[in-house]
Parts: sequence; C-alpha cells; structure tokens
Amino acid sequence: GVRVVFNFAGSQQLRTQLEGGAAADIFISADLTNMEKAAELVEAPRVLVRNRLVLIVPKDNPAKIRGLEDLIRPHRLVVGAPDVPVGKYTRESLRKAEADLGQGFSERVLANRVSEEPNVKQVASKVALGEADAGIVYATDVAGSLAQKVQVLTLPEAWNIVAGYPMARTKNSRQPELAEALIDFLLSPEAQGVFRYHGFVVPESK
Repeated sequence: GVRVVFNFAGSQQLRTQLEGGAAADIFISADLTNMEKAAELVEAPRVLVRNRLVLIVPKDNPAKIRGLEDLIRPHRLVVGAPDVPVGKYTRESLRKAEADLGQGFSERVLANRVSEEPNVKQVASKVALGEADAGIVYATDVAGSLAQKVQVLTLPEAWNIVAGYPMARTKNSRQPELAEALIDFLLSPEAQGVFRYHGFVVPESK
C-alpha cells in the first residue's frame, strides 16, 4: 500500500537538489564521491548494487571500432562529463588501460570526444542515434530498445571499473520508518535477485 515516487537524474544533480533542500527520503548515488559529499544530509550509507562499464558503438559500427584500443583512431566519442559518475569512471578506465597501451593513451582517446553528457542515458542515446561512433556506459544501460541499436564491446577486467551504488536514508526524511523499510527490501534476497537478473553485481557477489 506504499507508493514510491522516483526522481531520476545524474548523481551530482540529485545531490545538488538535496543540498538545496529538496524533500527526499532515500538518496541513491552511482558513486561514492557524491554520497560522501552529501554525508551531512544522510544516515549510514550501504552499497545497493555494483555495475561495470562497457563500450558501445552503433549497430553498423561505421568507425570499425572493435575495442578500447581502437579509440585512439579518428572517430566521434561521447562520454559523461567529468563530474558525472560514468564520466569519472570512464577516465579512470582509460588511465588503467595505459599500463598496457602506453602513457598518453587516455589523452589521445579523449581528444576525439565530441560531447560530454550530464548523465549516462544521454551518452547511450547519442550512440544509438548515430550521433557518435562510440561511448562508454554501464553494462545495465544496454537493455530494451537500445540493445537493438548498438553493439556492446566488453572491456578487459584489468581496464574496467566496478562501480558501487551507495544508498542511504536522508536525515530530513518525513517518513524515516518507511524509508528504512524500503532500504531493507532493496537489500533483501528477493530484490537483489531482480537486480542480478538485470545485469547488476550484487554486494555478496563481489
């Protein structure tokens, strides 16, 4: 009998809304950084799920990209902005790849970017629409109709990032007991099984 109202946006946008006094009972971030910045506004964060990055290209792959190493060739790359979790993770992944692909690889790849998006959905959308030759998104973003419009290229484990999504009740929650009940449900085996089905990595299976 409880109606849950969702507000979806980039983690940094949601945190800014909280800082501005927006009413919310639970804050879920796609990275630890934004949760830490909201530390004075939330109670005891816990990891809800984890995610991994993938490289996506349009279905017809006009730039003939087969992996992360091909991103140094001329192409149109779209990434998340630096203050967006997926943008931060993208840059971390490119830096990790330098161990195998050489110093400066990250800078050469980012020189090909044509836009920096405020959230991961817009990165995926631009690739699906053919407005970019490649983009880096979360594995779970490639679902539904998008899966029919792009190719998914996995990243080597050594270059990938496992992103944790922390969740916490807000200190100004108007219904703290219901908020805690929802958090408990989202961490339950039943809910975690749903997350796993949709491609997330659940906490107990690090």
